[in-house]
Amino acid sequence: MIRLQQVILARGTKPLFDSVDVTLNPGDKIGLIGSNGAGKSSLFAMLRGELHPDQGSIEFPAKWQLAHVAQETPPLERSAIDYAIDGDVTLRKLEAELAALEAQPESHDNGIQIGNLYGALADADAYTVRSRAEQLLIGLGFRLDQLEQSVASFSGGWRMRLNLAQALMCKSDLLLLDEPTNHLDLDAIIWLEDWLKRYAGTLIIISHDRDFLDGVVNVVVHIDDRKLKRYSGNYSAFERQRAAQLELAQGMIEKQNRKRAHLQSFIDRFKAKATKAKQAQSRIKALARMEELAPLRAAAEFSFEFREPLSAPNPMLVMEDVDCGYRTESATDHSFTEKKIVGEVNFSLQIGQRIGLLGVNGAGKSTLIKTIVGDISPLAGTMQTGKGLSIGYFAQHQVEMLRHDESPLWHLAHIAPDVREQELRNFLGGFNFPGTMVTSPIKPFSGGEKARLALAMIVWQRPNLLLLDEPTNHLDLETREALTEALAQFEGTLVVVSHDRHLLRATTDQFIIVADGKLMPFDGDLDDYKNWLFKSKLEAAANNALPEKSKAKDSLPQVQPVAVKLDDKEQRKRDTEQRQRLSAARKPIENRIKRLEENMAKLNAQKNSIVSQLEDSSMYDEANKEKLKALLLDQAYVVKELEQLEMEWLEQQEQLEAIS
Repeated sequence: MIRLQQVILARGTKPLFDSVDVTLNPGDKIGLIGSNGAGKSSLFAMLRGELHPDQGSIEFPAKWQLAHVAQETPPLERSAIDYAIDGDVTLRKLEAELAALEAQPESHDNGIQIGNLYGALADADAYTVRSRAEQLLIGLGFRLDQLEQSVASFSGGWRMRLNLAQALMCKSDLLLLDEPTNHLDLDAIIWLEDWLKRYAGTLIIISHDRDFLDGVVNVVVHIDDRKLKRYSGNYSAFERQRAAQLELAQGMIEKQNRKRAHLQSFIDRFKAKATKAKQAQSRIKALARMEELAPLRAAAEFSFEFREPLSAPNPMLVMEDVDCGYRTESATDHSFTEKKIVGEVNFSLQIGQRIGLLGVNGAGKSTLIKTIVGDISPLAGTMQTGKGLSIGYFAQHQVEMLRHDESPLWHLAHIAPDVREQELRNFLGGFNFPGTMVTSPIKPFSGGEKARLALAMIVWQRPNLLLLDEPTNHLDLETREALTEALAQFEGTLVVVSHDRHLLRATTDQFIIVADGKLMPFDGDLDDYKNWLFKSKLEAAANNALPEKSKAKDSLPQVQPVAVKLDDKEQRKRDTEQRQRLSAARKPIENRIKRLEENMAKLNAQKNSIVSQLEDSSMYDEANKEKLKALLLDQAYVVKELEQLEMEWLEQQEQLEAIS
């Protein structure tokens, strides 16, 4: 287990942890949450041994293998698949030892050692390592033809995926993941969530994606007021428990305040009277002895809303046979070459539509949005916009487009030069830019603060069409929730690209997929999309196991697979591998069903106990008022938890049946 005992840590003059005690059990899947700057990354650094507490201790078994995602990736000529396999440090060590022995002259002892090493390599799954690495990389969004490319040939975001693959390849006992979904699209996130559910070790994740946390973790550790508090359950369960604690704490404070007021009133009335002086003195001492109850500090709430659009053209936009892509000019002969990304787009936007764009990275979602905005011109076809169309556009790299040497006030004044400064200050104050912060250069601001400024500038312009391309990058949980609520109430038309499933569920009501250079409607919700992806991955895995000639080419769907005759031994091997693949796919679902049934049994027992207590007539006496209130709250919580578990149980059963 991992045990923190009386840990104290400060970075510079800023105290992060004050006498922290927390215990985490082996096999726990832990979501580490807290406001930006609370100390999440510092806790990871202490677990990695890169940082040491000022006082106290952090203990976990010395034999544990720890894995984490490297933040830097050197521009290596090493292939992507070999780089990923490097994450299995035990295997690489055995391979190095074997190479050294085989380079030596042959001898009896040498031969025995080589034989032992071959046995150790078999135990380390050396003969399936390439297949495992392929599955990891393809799950994270790489194509088969990219696996032999050099690490240096990939962009920064794809190199971070390679680092993630390397961490997942490591046969670790403790896996530390810091915002692992930041560089992933929705498809890769869904795959990673499924992989982490099957991870057998202890997992600690820092993430601002509540749906991802809900799907993976069973424990939440909250950093608040320099303390660590452990909660059982996923993120949604944490929110409910936290809200109940805040409500209870507020009730206790109000009760204490009433008692204080009563004591103070007695003191004020009788302090000067000789007959009551003694009683007054005793109450003064009682008031002095009364411990000040500190309220549980809730996260600083932040909320905003989009102002009502000034106009609403209908249709807003019509695209007919539009090809979206890029036109580049040759430096030598000034001729133009075109690269089509999404073709033959026939698409219109009506008032009030709320569309989520789905598709893997590189499919063309951003290209389509840039075409609608007018940042790039259509390669072919016609596009007409309605009169009065006002677009609010949040680009994927919007934060980098801000002037880092200027202030929030300067940015807003730049788009509203005729508005009084005080009005602009008041508006920015609503986006948590108070005091001198509003006139300070934004260079030292966090990514989340810069993203808030970009949102503020969009809100100010009162758009009737919002085009948002990954708007939650850099945002913490509280700001994501504020954006989700604001978008849910937005009265205009919305098109959003996001890997945040909570935001997509809450703000959109239809989905369109960009895939294979086409724009296609998707008749279903995000759960249907997840199931479709899950089945697609299984089919792809099965297809990849067949000889190259027997694979149907995606680009040539009319070509039928070529039948390959296999001898009996080879056929049995194929059948065994197929059963193993199906078993591997079934196992995590069966394990999850088992855990769900165990949790439902516990909750049903708890529910029966509550019902039994509520049937006792004495429970409704005045003396048991608080206990009754607590029981009713517990009953509501248990019933809701049971409903959620039963729904998930049914979903898991359906997935199991689909695989079978």
